[in-house]
Amino acid sequence: MSKHSERLDRFLEAGWMMRAFIGGISVYLVAALIAGVIFSSEPEPFVVTEVASKHAMEHDRHLATGYTTTVTLMKVAQTLLDKSGGYLSNDVMPPGVWLDNIPNWEFGALVQVRDLSRALRKDFSRSQSQSTEDVDLVIAEPQFHFDNLSWALPDTEGEYRRGIEKLNSFALRLADKQQAQAQFFARADNLRQWLKDVETRLGSLSQRLSASVGQKRINVDLAGSNASSQSTENDDEFEVKTQWSEIDDVFYEARGSAWALIHILKAIEVDFADVLHKKNALVSVKQIVRELEATQETVWAPVILNGSGFGMTANHSLVMASYMSRANAGIIDLRALLSQG
Repeated sequence: MSKHSERLDRFLEAGWMMRAFIGGISVYLVAALIAGVIFSSEPEPFVVTEVASKHAMEHDRHLATGYTTTVTLMKVAQTLLDKSGGYLSNDVMPPGVWLDNIPNWEFGALVQVRDLSRALRKDFSRSQSQSTEDVDLVIAEPQFHFDNLSWALPDTEGEYRRGIEKLNSFALRLADKQQAQAQFFARADNLRQWLKDVETRLGSLSQRLSASVGQKRINVDLAGSNASSQSTENDDEFEVKTQWSEIDDVFYEARGSAWALIHILKAIEVDFADVLHKKNALVSVKQIVRELEATQETVWAPVILNGSGFGMTANHSLVMASYMSRANAGIIDLRALLSQG
């Protein structure tokens, strides 16, 4: 065989390998694109009482006070990890690395998981400020505060699953009459303390959502107290505006936070039923849930629109801010109601 023929054969072989490589990459990218569309779907809601009852039956436990809230917290955390596509926030390969809506949704729900796990550890499971912390919750709470973007050594999913395992251990001990050390105190003051955290979270989200169109605001940081001071002086009037690239991020963070909060509040209805009935506050909780459920309506537009306040196009952020603000106002009223004798 001549040298010319050998060179031609090598060229053809190299060309075939290159075409196969490009074809494989193309197939992978198309498959990743299709998977990205599937993974971008938000998880369906679940019925908290059914989840708690099923968990109790599987582990031969009774529905003790606090059991529904603890199992609901576990289920919300598990949903972050086991939904369609799994946990996407720490993905470093397509399609996860391309997506940002669901990772922001995950972070919104994660914040509610963190807040409730902290409330479980420092308030709900303790009778007094000087009482001992629960051995499982001491481990569970910091697990959910692990870096939500870590993909290896250790990975976020592994750390969060350890937190879920400790929550499961706490729930089983809670519903075991032989385990008196595990307790959940359904008191009005405990509930008010957690609701304060919810109030600040919703307030921040509604402000960030409203800033999608830009607003000039008056500085009210020290309003109501002549003796107050702050570390750095601010202007009396300033403009707040969410960057255009972050508008959909804030929207989906609020949507994820509301999704988690809906389930948690429904669990609170069960475990704090006596307290809420005594204060005639059950209807207030239901109305807050109703406002939050409105945030979960289907978004029919292909992108999150950012029209001006009274312009020709919709502004999804302002609609979301309206529901979040009304839910926040309900939380404020509920806290005031719970403080009354």
